Amino acid sequence: MTADRGLEIVDFHLHFRIGADQTIRNCEEAVGMHPGGARERAVRAAGAAPYAAAWRRAWGFPDPEPPAPRWEDEADRWAAELRAHDIRRAVFVTGGGNDAVADLVARHPDRFLGFAHHDPFAPGAAAELERAVVERGLRGWKIFAPLLRGPLDDPVLDPGWATAQRLGVPVLVHVGHYGSAGGYSASPYDHPRHLAVVARRFPELAFVVPHFGVQHVQDLFFAAWSCANIHVDTSGSNQWVRWMPYRLTLEDLFRRCYETIGPERIVFGSDSSWFPRGYVRRYLDDQLRICREMGMPDSDVRAIFAGNAKRLLRLTEG
Repeated sequence: MTADRGLEIVDFHLHFRIGADQTIRNCEEAVGMHPGGARERAVRAAGAAPYAAAWRRAWGFPDPEPPAPRWEDEADRWAAELRAHDIRRAVFVTGGGNDAVADLVARHPDRFLGFAHHDPFAPGAAAELERAVVERGLRGWKIFAPLLRGPLDDPVLDPGWATAQRLGVPVLVHVGHYGSAGGYSASPYDHPRHLAVVARRFPELAFVVPHFGVQHVQDLFFAAWSCANIHVDTSGSNQWVRWMPYRLTLEDLFRRCYETIGPERIVFGSDSSWFPRGYVRRYLDDQLRICREMGMPDSDVRAIFAGNAKRLLRLTEG
């Protein structure tokens, strides 16, 4: 429990060593995100650098540092961070491959949880999900829709969805802009309409869309209206709201989600991912403040910041 709030926090969305994650880089290359290879990536990064620097300055974040030489040292550092900020459990949704995340969780099983994050279009994807969950103890499946080679509602993916539904694990599906400034702005396959088709096909499978759906927020709301198994996670700075053609704030997002989707389908996440920034306490504080200022009853606040995640992850501890 956080001593200053009397509130248990379960963070549904962190990344381990995301800047050095070769599994994600492979997916980027597969969809042609870097058509010119290393040179194109370097040019794009240089163009985005001013945006990234301005964002870090605005939020008071330091520049990222390279990962520690040993992943074990970085894992221990994350465990210390979570203890320091009174985060009861945290889910690493990526981390360099399913076995790498499973090893990470095994190092601090009292604090860490992990998701599979392999390509659903890869041969044997359903069997790999089964192995990752049953044999390695992972608790869900993270998918970047903009990095897929086809739509989420392609029937070829049905064995994977059926496996996730049978195992009772949630699927975290990123839609919309991928990456920060200079990232992948759009994809033919990153729209909530594809997700809605799958969600109706597999009504007992819980889908969670991070970052409020990014630029597809309106379509996500309607998909959630249509499908009671679609949830929203609140993770990240949500700086994308500044690029919308109409005024939109984090408070607006919370209020509309709360009034329409409801508190039982909103899941807190921080999107913490690199050092020396470490755990992004500011995101937690800002979101809690918004919920309190909205006048949410304590039961709804507890659901958003821990209870819903514990239900989706089937955590039984107190």
